[in-house]
Amino acid sequence: MGKVFVNIGLSLDGYMAPEGMDLENWERPEYKNWGAKWGALMGWVLKQQYFRENLKFGPGGETGPVNDMLRHTMERAGANIMGKRMFDQGERSWPEEAPFHAPVYVLTHEKRDPWVRPGGTTFHFINDGPAGALERARESAGGRDIRISGGADVIQQYLSMGAIDELEIALAPVLFGSGRRLFENLHEPVPQFRIDKVLNTPDATHLRYVRA
Repeated sequence: MGKVFVNIGLSLDGYMAPEGMDLENWERPEYKNWGAKWGALMGWVLKQQYFRENLKFGPGGETGPVNDMLRHTMERAGANIMGKRMFDQGERSWPEEAPFHAPVYVLTHEKRDPWVRPGGTTFHFINDGPAGALERARESAGGRDIRISGGADVIQQYLSMGAIDELEIALAPVLFGSGRRLFENLHEPVPQFRIDKVLNTPDATHLRYVRA
């Protein structure tokens, strides 16, 4: 059976996303320019050759250990799980060939037929909670790993279930002050992890934790 893992960017003060992160709020001054904050958080990934290739941004980009890490992270996943908020933002911003190339299970109360995209990605909309989504993901992953893509509330649910085997966190040297925190609303007993690998770069410290 494959591993269940999380791979995310995180601000120095523990936020996965800045306050008001939504395309409708792009110009609203009360949200203090969330686009610039998100760019500072995830700037490292925008530079990578694999990312540019995967989202059809054209040639160029950096190669090396971070690029290799990113490629491995995406290619190891035989299925993905995400929340409805993350899907809604991605539906408006991903290219026609969505960047997952594997089944994606969306936790939602909305009933909707599967959405098939070019390149091997099909979005399935799951109404019976995180356990049901994980069961379907395991069935379709064929022994490969399962990525919990986000957002924070979805990751918290799977942490509280004790279902996550590995955490891959790109810790960026930025402060948000508010937004959606990663490690909130967890239920005892929380799982314990140990550091497996650290990769330092000027843009982010890439941390990999595995279950202790």
